[in-house]
Amino acid sequence: MLTSASQCRSAAASLQQGEKKIRVYDLRLETEAKTCKLFKIAGRDFNDFLQALHKVFGIPSSETFVVATTDRIVLDFDRFKELQDDTTLYLLQHEHQVLPTATVENISFMPHYDTLIKGGTYEYYASENKESLAYPLAELIDNSLSATAKNTGTRIIEIRMQFDESLGKPAVIVLDNGRGMTTKQLNKWAVYRHSKFTKETGSFARREEDYVRPDPVPRSLNSDISYFGVGGKQAVFHFGNVVRMISKPVGLPDVHELVLSEEEFERKEKNKEDIYSTTILNRKPGDFSHVSEDERFLRTIIDEERGKESFTAVVITGLKEKHISFLKENFDAWTRHLAHIYHYYIHGINGNDLRQGSKKTAQQPTIDIQITLREKPNKCPRVLNLREVDDDMQTLYINSAADTFEFKASAGPGGGTVEGVLRYHPFLYDKETYPKYPEDPKDPKDTCNANASSENDNLENEPGVVTQEERKIFECFWNGRLIPGTKVAEFDWCSRKHNSRTASGIPPECYRRLSGVLFTDDNFQVTTNKMTFMDLELKLKNNQTIFSLVQNGQKSFRGNIQKEFTQWLRTCNENFDKQIKFVGFKEIKTRTDVPTKKMQHPWAVFSAIEWGGKTYKTGQLVKTHNTNPILYGKVVQFLLYGNFDGDVYATGGQVEVSREPKALWDMNKIVPISKIDKTATDEAIKKNIDSDSEKLPDKLNVEWPNGNPLQNNAILSAGTTLGPLKIEILNKRGEKLSRMPPVGQGKGTKLCVKLTLLHHGLKSDKELAAYVAPHLANTGFWFKKMDHLTELGKYTLNLTTVVHETNAVSFGGRALPRFTLKFTIKEGEAASFDISAMSPTLRVGVPFDIPLQIKDGYGHSTTLTSKLKPELKCCGLDLSYETFSSSGTTFTIKSVKARGKVLNYQQSKSYDLEVTLPGLKQHTKTIKISLLPGIPHSLHVKPEETSIDVENGDQVTFHVEIHDEAGNIAANPKQIVRCEVKGFPPVVTDCSSTGAGQLVTKPINLKIIKGEQQDLKAQFVMPSYKNIPLVIKGLRVLPSTRVSVMELYSQDNENLVLRNSEKIEWIAGGLLENLFYKLYDEADREVPLTAEIASMIKVNWTGDVFVEDLVQGKLPDLQVPKRVGEQRFYQVSYQDQSVSVSFTIVPRPDEPERLNVALPQTTVKLGEILSGNISLELVDQFDNLTKTLTPTCVNHIKVEAEGLDKSAITFKWQESSCAAMVTGIRFESGSLGPRELRFSYSDFVERVSIKVTAGLPAQLKLISAPEQPLQVLNDHGISKPFVVQLCDDWGNPSPDQRVVVDLKTSPPGLTVKTNVISQPVNAEGKASFVVNGLSGPKGCYQLQFKGSFNKKPIPGPSVSLTVLPDPKKPVSLSVEYDTSVKFFAGSKFPVFSVTVVSDEGSPITTFNPAAVAMFIWDGVSSGKKPPERAIELKCNKPMKNEKNDCFHFRDKEIPNKVGKHTIQFSLRIDKNDVLYSNQIRINVVANQPVKLGPVSQTPTPVVSYSKDIASRTLVENMTLKIMDLYGNPAGEDLGGKVIITIKSSDGERNKSFPLFETGASSLAINLVEGKAHIPRLAIRENSPGDNSSTYILVFKPEVYAHLITLAAFELPFLFYNDAQNQQKMSELTRKKDELSSAIEKYNETLRTYKELLGLLTTSCLNASKKEADLKNELCRRKVTIPHPISAQHIDALIKKKSTEAEEIQKVSRRVFPVRDNFRGQAEVLGMVGHLAVVQDDAAAWVISWHIRGDMDCVITKTTEAAQRIYRDTQGRQQVMALDSVLVSPGNRPLPHIRNGYPLFEPHGNPVYARELLIYPCDPESCDIVFKNILGDTILIDDLDSANNYRRAVVQNRIQCPTILTRQGDRVSGRGKFGGAQNRAPPMATLHMFGAPLPQQYHSLMEQIELLRQYCSAVSKREEIERERDDHVKKIASPDVQQKEKDLEDKKRQLREIEKELASASAKGMKRGAVDGGQPSSSISKRARQSST
Repeated sequence: MLTSASQCRSAAASLQQGEKKIRVYDLRLETEAKTCKLFKIAGRDFNDFLQALHKVFGIPSSETFVVATTDRIVLDFDRFKELQDDTTLYLLQHEHQVLPTATVENISFMPHYDTLIKGGTYEYYASENKESLAYPLAELIDNSLSATAKNTGTRIIEIRMQFDESLGKPAVIVLDNGRGMTTKQLNKWAVYRHSKFTKETGSFARREEDYVRPDPVPRSLNSDISYFGVGGKQAVFHFGNVVRMISKPVGLPDVHELVLSEEEFERKEKNKEDIYSTTILNRKPGDFSHVSEDERFLRTIIDEERGKESFTAVVITGLKEKHISFLKENFDAWTRHLAHIYHYYIHGINGNDLRQGSKKTAQQPTIDIQITLREKPNKCPRVLNLREVDDDMQTLYINSAADTFEFKASAGPGGGTVEGVLRYHPFLYDKETYPKYPEDPKDPKDTCNANASSENDNLENEPGVVTQEERKIFECFWNGRLIPGTKVAEFDWCSRKHNSRTASGIPPECYRRLSGVLFTDDNFQVTTNKMTFMDLELKLKNNQTIFSLVQNGQKSFRGNIQKEFTQWLRTCNENFDKQIKFVGFKEIKTRTDVPTKKMQHPWAVFSAIEWGGKTYKTGQLVKTHNTNPILYGKVVQFLLYGNFDGDVYATGGQVEVSREPKALWDMNKIVPISKIDKTATDEAIKKNIDSDSEKLPDKLNVEWPNGNPLQNNAILSAGTTLGPLKIEILNKRGEKLSRMPPVGQGKGTKLCVKLTLLHHGLKSDKELAAYVAPHLANTGFWFKKMDHLTELGKYTLNLTTVVHETNAVSFGGRALPRFTLKFTIKEGEAASFDISAMSPTLRVGVPFDIPLQIKDGYGHSTTLTSKLKPELKCCGLDLSYETFSSSGTTFTIKSVKARGKVLNYQQSKSYDLEVTLPGLKQHTKTIKISLLPGIPHSLHVKPEETSIDVENGDQVTFHVEIHDEAGNIAANPKQIVRCEVKGFPPVVTDCSSTGAGQLVTKPINLKIIKGEQQDLKAQFVMPSYKNIPLVIKGLRVLPSTRVSVMELYSQDNENLVLRNSEKIEWIAGGLLENLFYKLYDEADREVPLTAEIASMIKVNWTGDVFVEDLVQGKLPDLQVPKRVGEQRFYQVSYQDQSVSVSFTIVPRPDEPERLNVALPQTTVKLGEILSGNISLELVDQFDNLTKTLTPTCVNHIKVEAEGLDKSAITFKWQESSCAAMVTGIRFESGSLGPRELRFSYSDFVERVSIKVTAGLPAQLKLISAPEQPLQVLNDHGISKPFVVQLCDDWGNPSPDQRVVVDLKTSPPGLTVKTNVISQPVNAEGKASFVVNGLSGPKGCYQLQFKGSFNKKPIPGPSVSLTVLPDPKKPVSLSVEYDTSVKFFAGSKFPVFSVTVVSDEGSPITTFNPAAVAMFIWDGVSSGKKPPERAIELKCNKPMKNEKNDCFHFRDKEIPNKVGKHTIQFSLRIDKNDVLYSNQIRINVVANQPVKLGPVSQTPTPVVSYSKDIASRTLVENMTLKIMDLYGNPAGEDLGGKVIITIKSSDGERNKSFPLFETGASSLAINLVEGKAHIPRLAIRENSPGDNSSTYILVFKPEVYAHLITLAAFELPFLFYNDAQNQQKMSELTRKKDELSSAIEKYNETLRTYKELLGLLTTSCLNASKKEADLKNELCRRKVTIPHPISAQHIDALIKKKSTEAEEIQKVSRRVFPVRDNFRGQAEVLGMVGHLAVVQDDAAAWVISWHIRGDMDCVITKTTEAAQRIYRDTQGRQQVMALDSVLVSPGNRPLPHIRNGYPLFEPHGNPVYARELLIYPCDPESCDIVFKNILGDTILIDDLDSANNYRRAVVQNRIQCPTILTRQGDRVSGRGKFGGAQNRAPPMATLHMFGAPLPQQYHSLMEQIELLRQYCSAVSKREEIERERDDHVKKIASPDVQQKEKDLEDKKRQLREIEKELASASAKGMKRGAVDGGQPSSSISKRARQSST
């Protein structure tokens, strides 16, 4: 940057001589306005110049700017000094500023313009003596190649032929994306012969513009071919008279234009101006404001400049007309020549090898040379990429060559190096393969060799004759491009005459099968037009030139070139010319080992070959040579690619050899047959095989290092330790092995020893251990010991030799050595025991057993070996047992009894029972037992005294208890206790449920005398238990001193005396304390309290009574109930005397403690008021109502809650309950579920929870539906159901089942098939609709879900969907035929093309042709189906020129009868569904007229010459019509005459013939509109004629139309000379005609029966054969068909297999998850991820990742469909149209395969990634898709294999594509790998290709289809058999039998009539007088005739 001139100090400047001016454009402002000023700079320095700029352009001193040249080189002091006169400069803001407007720069160049405009003419005409425009075009391409040489991406060169006049004048444009030219370089281009080798000096020089010699590259493809500074200028003026150079250099923003014009040159010369000066236009990209209208095509080119980094365009106009014509007419020729010239730049160093297995270059060419020729506006332009040309000579040479020989030639010091390639074109079968020039008359090469070609045409198939120029075999390329005028003859080392000694055995013609190519660099000079070399052949044939062989891209220093060439030629002759006879053809097979799919089939398999006088057969031992390694083995088979079926000769083939010994090698190797060593003997081969066999592993040696060897079948105790083990592998030589013997280089396969321990169970074997031991250097194969073999049973220890990594137990089909040891593990000694299950409940004193299971130390049941005495312990119980016993593994302690106290009779008590077996390791076990009281043992009566005092008048109360033997109260059934007192009724109590009871006697009232006591006995017994002894109690009856009164009182409250039956109020929950009692006898005397009396005091409120307190008269405290209203009865009683005091305490509420809220219900709907009243009360601490609320409390109560609507809340006082009532509780918002209501009054606050449920149903919501947008094929269903949810106004789910949901559609026209169209919601408020089918016209619809509740609508959602036509559903049959043709009777119908039209309008081609039929019948049918009388016809196979998307009915016969007929076509879709076409009504018209005939059948006339006209009448009222061959009237447009004559029936000419009534021998009647009517035709009275003779009446038509000849109608008649005989004969003839007609009808009927029987028999045989074939096929597929055949069984089989197939389909497998919303639309193939499936998970993973950006791309068949999707999705969906995709046809082999043979043995199983894709539909289109997306991407196992493979491919000078690995790595086509971008993410994060259905599914579907076909075949066979049986029955029916009998009768009658007629004819008499009695001039004799 410069600041200001004032800031620059002036420096002394050297003045230059003369006046120097420069032009400066002020371009600082971003406007199109420009200012240009001239400055004189002579004598000025840079500072002076800057000051002048400030002054002239008014630049402020503070503004920054730069001064730069048009090449954007910024000036400084030094550069300013070097400025030349008339230099153009820019004044810019900065050096990269875009030009706001165009500028002009003056340049100058030389020499005379004729050098430019005419030089090309002479150069190119002289080159080949004719007009050829390929070579001047090549000069322009040379410049473009040089310009793009440094491009890193694709080098694009376009040649546009603009001959469309609507775009302007004709032009040739050459564009490239090279580095472009600066103005200085553009100026240099204009200078003739400017050398690129001249380096620029000075400060303006750009280093990048200096010429740098390129580094040596293979084939010298260095693009350094723009050389002399001559060719380009000659070329452009050879084409036209104006050239426009447009260029933008790389790194600079400006575009430069230079125009050179012949007219401008001439103008300047005429005006004496400087011819060699012009201007360069500098502008910004895209600015075409300067372009004139006649060059408007330039606007498009200039408009394309935007965004380009650099480019150059050469625009040639003013074209010569002859050049335009040549370019148009010879497009193929000159493009082919260009493809030849740049063949190796286009296709790489190995050229365009189109064959399978071809080797590609390591770096695939990135040069695209595209040619476009545009002629007319309405004509499609011709576009060609030179890479697509496949008939240029180099391509023909490369692809017809069988092998190549590469060499290098060094032409001495400084002479340069030449690379050469010789190719061998073998003689194959019957012709030479040396290519000829393409037969293009405009091809100059063809013209040159026209004579030679014509002479050799007849010899091209002869061996050894090659049509090539005489020994000029090398085409020459200079710096990679062809020099067309130079061909080099063969060298001495490859010449036959110089190799006569070393070439013995090589046929001479082999030398004539060579073509070659030489590649040179610029060390060899060429002419300036690059047409010929100047010194190449001289240098190469110099004695100092050294030739050397090249192998794998490197020079080989072994041997000399002549010897190597001779050996190579001999090899070519042997391998490619010589034929081998393959014999013993076996089969055609597919080879999956061939990596290229195209080459996998067909391969013919042979059992032997005859080669070189020897025969090699299958199984023969062979040895190979020149293979690595050398193979010894047996021949498996001989293979020859091709489809053969017998002995055949071939040039070569392959042999599959099984390497021997197989156990060592385990491989079959396929090698060329030429690799078989013919010199090897069987003995030598066998010796080698035997030697290898001894190295194989033979046995295992097992050692036990710890000295505990295990014997076979040993029996061990559980817990035995096994091992350790040491294993050694030995071969037959006794040598130890750790690997398989090595095969080839490297070590052999590692071996391991696998140990497996199997336990043999009852049901299955179980593998307990499996270890694999590798070989260790010190210990060999070692297994550690295995402890604790505890499981019982039989064991097997297997030691097996296995292959490392694969664990294979065999190698090469031979089992590896193994060792097996069997042993048994049994239980050990007793160590513990388990207590078996016992009764859960035990009773006291009841004996029980304790079973023990004896176990060893590992839990196995075992037996006791010693006697043990068990011990029993239980805390709290006394245990005893009687005995114990042992049986097997069970030890039982018998009759155990438990005694002790338990809780009571209702509740058992648990005890820990401890069992001990002394002497065991685990000797004690504990078990829980529950003990209940036992059975009754004794009866206890209380009181316990034996004698009881009883006061008179009292009752006696006894308490009885039933005890078990341990004293526990026992409750058992029937425990009835009876008390008997003499003189008193007995009393009974039932103690069954409690074990205790009370017996109260009646009052004892005895008469006491004198106060003395009396004695009684009370006897107690249990009637049901006789074993229990009775109990007797004595009663002493005393005078009455019993307590009779009891008094209760409280010491705390003296006024409180509790009276009997009194009610007392007390505070609820309170405690009544200090209660005392007193007792009084009957005399009211206080009875002193004693302990005895106190013990009889009972209270009913507690059981905890302290006798000490009772003795003191104190009663226990009394707890008052907590609930008010819970009155409780209390009693204090003196037990024996029935004295008691009872009272009732009524609790009263305490002080208020809290506010109680009583809700009427616990749920309320959102938005609804809670029904009922909420009661508010004050309660005490025990929730007793206190009734302390007052009516005024309603004014102070508050209610709060979330979402509560307080507006409706009211408070009311309820007097009756002393409570406040709250109403109007309603929630208007918030979520569903529990809500807290907060009530407050005064200081009381209470919170209650209420559940808020959904409100009233108000709306429907769709909660589950298919993914949107929804597209459904017509008549298809939607798999995912629609689930709607009923909701309230707030969107909460509502479960109201009264709501009904309806499914409706909008607009009408869509039919929905569902299980239910209307349904109520379920308990969850949901309704589910499954749409089974949708049918309707294509379009958009809505499914509407609407609800109703109490006849009120509820709005619901709607789902938009698109109904798409189903491309697989047939809806109609489209019939195409020529509607203009007429249907002539008996001829052929036109071809009917029937297309099965799908729902979307596209054709369906998947139907079997047998399903399509054509029906034809006469008349017009009223129905839509063919009638039963219709004739069915089948379709024909399509011909080559016919469409294959329809069915063709060809050569079908039109009915013979004219009239209306109907045609209809049908398609049988399935067993029940048939689709019919529209009925086609046709009118069958008569065919060509061929004869004349009567309208109705005419009987044979019989006439005589009598006077009666009736006897003489031949015909009467007969109409004749012109007819076609089938009797249809056919001459409506014909007129003429019918000539009637009579002729003899036997052809005699001398007969006497009857005359017609007129006396004439012939008559003529008019023929009008094709018919003639004869009212009567009679013979003349007394007409001549022979009696009883047969004559023929001939009706000969003669029509006026030319070229129409019609057959005459002939009618035989009988002539008699008497009326009587005539009448008789007439009657006989009539009968004969009737009989003949009847016989014909009978014959026709019976013949029809017979023919139908034959057809049915044939059909039956065919049906049976088809059934048998299908059954055999089913049997072959292992599908059993029972006999006899049952349709139900077959249907069951089909159903079963269909179910299996459906189950397989349901099994989860990998799917591509992205929904394809476009598949099914017209012309749409589908989304990339759905187009293919991949079996292998790893392959699917890495391929899906590699093309993840394309996985969701939608593929269409047409661009229109792609644009439609693009518009519909607003550009969001990526699409690709197949009609815009170009891929190479066929399949290339992998890079490592060349000419069908691998260059090396690859590791990692390489395969093209696209070959792993399986295409379920449209495989051809899908193949194009993935060829375009994946290209040649390779998939390989791992990264190491990938890198090794790539290195090997590149070392063979072949380009290697991108490689993916199954481990998820990627090696790019440029060799880059590693990093995150080259590593696939985890599978779970990717959208991957789906997995195919398993093969089992496809097998099932094939079996189902076969079963269906078989079922159909059985049905058809049965139907035909029924038809045939019915027909046989019909033939044997009485009706048909009667017809046959009638036929025989009529035949008999006919024979009799014929005899009678013959007899009558034999008796014929001579005629009498003729013509009214006048004697005849002659008397004729009648010959005997047969009246037939």
